[in-house]
Amino acid sequence: MTRETDEERDKRIRREILTDAYTADEQAISWCYHLEREMTFPFQARCIEERTISPLREGEEVPVVGMTDEVVSSREMFVLVEWKDREFGVPLSQLEVLDVDQDTREAVDDWHYWNGDGGRLG
Repeated sequence: MTRETDEERDKRIRREILTDAYTADEQAISWCYHLEREMTFPFQARCIEERTISPLREGEEVPVVGMTDEVVSSREMFVLVEWKDREFGVPLSQLEVLDVDQDTREAVDDWHYWNGDGGRLG
């Protein structure tokens, strides 16, 4: 991705997602609403990194069935996955989407971009 494209994405995110969201909590709520509105559930995703807060291993594929009921953290967005006859939340940053519609892909890609290394929230 070129620097110009990054700047355009950054402006679009601030204009479309984070308008009037000034604090970390407001930004987290804005991201949650945006992701819930733009992603089409269910969809398949692959774990791209192991995290101590999640049982998923790198390379595992899981169905993503929705967003968690509450914002758990101002630095992470959590989605509900089905795994071994259970349903629980894992960080969206831990997943890459597979074979999804354009809106879902763009929403997840935007979150990965914005969250980046350690997150811009907070």
